[in-house]
Amino acid sequence: MSDLAQTQLPSTNALVLERQGSVLKIWFNRPEAKNALNAEMTDELVNVLSLVKDDRSIRTIVLRGKGGFFCAGGDIKGFKSGMQTVDAAEVAKGNRSFGDVMIMLNEQPQVVIILVEGAAIGGGLGLACVADVTLVTADARFRLSETSLGIPPAQIAPFVTERVGLTQARRLMLTGARFKGEEAVKLGIAHGVADNVEDLEAQCDTILQQINACAPGANAVTKGILFETLRRPRADALDFASRGFAQCMLSPEGLEGVAAFVEKRKAYWNEEA
Repeated sequence: MSDLAQTQLPSTNALVLERQGSVLKIWFNRPEAKNALNAEMTDELVNVLSLVKDDRSIRTIVLRGKGGFFCAGGDIKGFKSGMQTVDAAEVAKGNRSFGDVMIMLNEQPQVVIILVEGAAIGGGLGLACVADVTLVTADARFRLSETSLGIPPAQIAPFVTERVGLTQARRLMLTGARFKGEEAVKLGIAHGVADNVEDLEAQCDTILQQINACAPGANAVTKGILFETLRRPRADALDFASRGFAQCMLSPEGLEGVAAFVEKRKAYWNEEA
């Protein structure tokens, strides 16, 4: 296990990184482009997620956008400028690479919280669908706009469908329907809606306090079990879960958790404010 206290976070340009105790805040930092996703931003995000993946001292990752805007999706202007010099295979390869970003964020061992204000369009909406907890402001705007641009929402389609179900995914993708925060909650994209930014941050603080009571190693193993449940036959998934249970039960965390319960005290990981 790495110790981020002894490891420097990387220097970034398209992201702003803030470490606050066990929480790593990652800000998209292209407000002039409404935080549209370009290669620099996604490369930096992959680098950061890879660096902290095995660091249990980081328990939560909070992803947010600078300038009061979460993410406008892919950088369409950037796509246009490159279309004259590449063939279909190169376009497909570039598109597929974003799918790997989605997989990585979706299965990151830490708890991932995404805060949406302003808007989450296209790929930004896709990102909102892979957080463990997504909180949105009531006036935040959402849309899967790809088909209105003559392209499919290719790499985010499986993740959106998993989040909202096939029937709603078909409607959202094939009509480009616009909606706001309350409907995002009803669809299952978001878990909570806030009146304003202050309320959004207060709700996030409440979630962080709840995560603080959970052992970071147990959370990481639990996320692995959840995704293996989707991939494996039931018996294989239960075998995988039993091995994770044994690993945690016999770990220092598991021994501490049982002792804390018996002794009616907080476990050591629940001591920070």
